[in-house]
Amino acid sequence: MRKVHYIALKEFNSYLDSVSGYIVLILFLGLSGFFTWLGKYNIFYLGQADLQGFFTVAFWTLFFFVPAITMRAFAEEQNIGTIELLLTHPVTFWQTVLGKALGDFYLIVLTLLFTLPFYITVALIGKIDNGAVISGYLGLLLLSAAYISIGIFSSTLSKNQIVAFLIALGIGIFFQLIFGLISDVLNGWLSSFFDFLSFKSHYDTISRGVIDTKDLIYFFSVIYFFLYASVAVLFVRKYR
Repeated sequence: MRKVHYIALKEFNSYLDSVSGYIVLILFLGLSGFFTWLGKYNIFYLGQADLQGFFTVAFWTLFFFVPAITMRAFAEEQNIGTIELLLTHPVTFWQTVLGKALGDFYLIVLTLLFTLPFYITVALIGKIDNGAVISGYLGLLLLSAAYISIGIFSSTLSKNQIVAFLIALGIGIFFQLIFGLISDVLNGWLSSFFDFLSFKSHYDTISRGVIDTKDLIYFFSVIYFFLYASVAVLFVRKYR
């Protein structure tokens, strides 16, 4: 775990040392804040002191935000030619992938910490359900971790960061939107199956304050699948 933590801190610090990291962070906070307080889902329109508007907005902003920070994970290494050096370091593929994913997750946690003033402001306006807020943030963390795993996998497939970003969006849109749309037009077990594959059905349940084991297992399964796929791509690249 020491090597994983070292890689994670190195990855996290690389974002803090770059202008692009701050730009993406500011854009996320700006868009989330705008739509939470002034957009369709603002608390004044909804007429209740809760953060459901923010959690709804963040569900979509994270869809673009996370691929933007993960696209460089391995694509940059491939582009500048350091991927071979990285793969020969005395660390396993799993340690490398987990370290980079954890570094991105640290950035997500930092970003969400900057949204706590939203919670404080709403709590000052009226009585707020703290349990729902905690579960809502848990939902955001799980959703972010799932998108990080998809973004890391996409970054192993190309040395071009823009291509990696588009691949992550392409994969993500199935979980974000298409599976849900397919579920709506089907009936029976097929509808239930595609609804289960959709991020939205699991995220909505958690963000409403209902923490079900099947939702947790679902997100952890998606995370493990794409991280494992990333390790497989690195393995093939090294030994092909």
